[in-house]
Amino acid sequence: MAALGRQMFVDASLSASGRQSCASCHSPEHAYGPPDGRPIQPGGESMDRLGLRTVPSLRYVLPRTSVWYKEHQRDPIERAIEIDSVPTGGFARDGRFDNLREQARAPLFDPAEMANRDDAALAARLRAAPYADQFARVFGAAALADDVKAVDGLAAALERFELDDPSFAPYTSKFDNYLKGRARLSEQEARGLRVFVDPAKGNCASCHTVAPGANGAPPLLTDYSFAALGVPRNRKLAANADPNFFDEGLCGPLRKPGSLGSDEKYCGMFKTPSLRNVATRSTFMHNGVFENLADAVRFYAGRDVHAARWYPSKGKGVERFDDLPPEHRGNVDQLTPPMDRKPGEAPALTESEVQAIVAFLSTLSDEDAQPARLGMGKHRRAP
Repeated sequence: MAALGRQMFVDASLSASGRQSCASCHSPEHAYGPPDGRPIQPGGESMDRLGLRTVPSLRYVLPRTSVWYKEHQRDPIERAIEIDSVPTGGFARDGRFDNLREQARAPLFDPAEMANRDDAALAARLRAAPYADQFARVFGAAALADDVKAVDGLAAALERFELDDPSFAPYTSKFDNYLKGRARLSEQEARGLRVFVDPAKGNCASCHTVAPGANGAPPLLTDYSFAALGVPRNRKLAANADPNFFDEGLCGPLRKPGSLGSDEKYCGMFKTPSLRNVATRSTFMHNGVFENLADAVRFYAGRDVHAARWYPSKGKGVERFDDLPPEHRGNVDQLTPPMDRKPGEAPALTESEVQAIVAFLSTLSDEDAQPARLGMGKHRRAP
């Protein structure tokens, strides 16, 4: 199944355009992340459609079923006790998939991605693929002949490829070798790690865990939790031309309506991504608003101290958290360091500490991960 999934992953003939495969956006050469600096990758039947979000890396996306769905099935008393718990788990930036098989299906039918109209259209493309006979050997000729079963098998093979192929979890970064005692961090990298874990400074490790797991398992640099960060609106995105459109993560628009009940306090939350290979990217956050890694770090440290740098002017003030509707801007985390600063206070990080964290983040890149092609990135002026 994994060998079959490997062929499907790179097969552009499975798309309506015939020009896009899974690998087009999740490039194996770029840690299964985007190959270039575009905030959103194009797709669709004519390769002229744009989606809503940046492409996440598929590396280190290990099985982690969302506990949120289970939480809503608990009895009222138990839910009341845990009412302040933060949702965790799931796949995609809004955690709407319970497993990789469900996640693999979504791009195949998304009108802005591979754009198959239905199971029948995709199954026909699968039957014409050069590995159709191999599919029949794995799943049976009857499955290949049945549209629904053929698509189910396709998704299962893609899932098996992601779970079994060692290229999705190589653990070959300098930081992995450091944890094994096989490498030493430079002075700046070591300083960056200290600031990264310091709860009064970067406090990054509170969500992007760096401690080895059970039996020394390498850390995945995420705790799978969700957070509302108040990321600035990216006005380069086509969807954002509509001032009334907002991508609110756990509250949609891609999640099914009502899947979170009436808990609007979670609107604006997105899943914490792994920071492994983050330094190979050239767009950051769910909407790609930042085009270099240092700006992403600066934003955490000085979001509210230097609000005018990140948000547009409005009247005599600044419109903070402008990528959320006004009624949900109170959901943004303003309590957790370093996002607990007030206007007039010093940022949680100095510029040298920002650069040290960036140096540390560079140690999280796998040996084979190539930097995404640049050409669009612009640096915001440092304080």
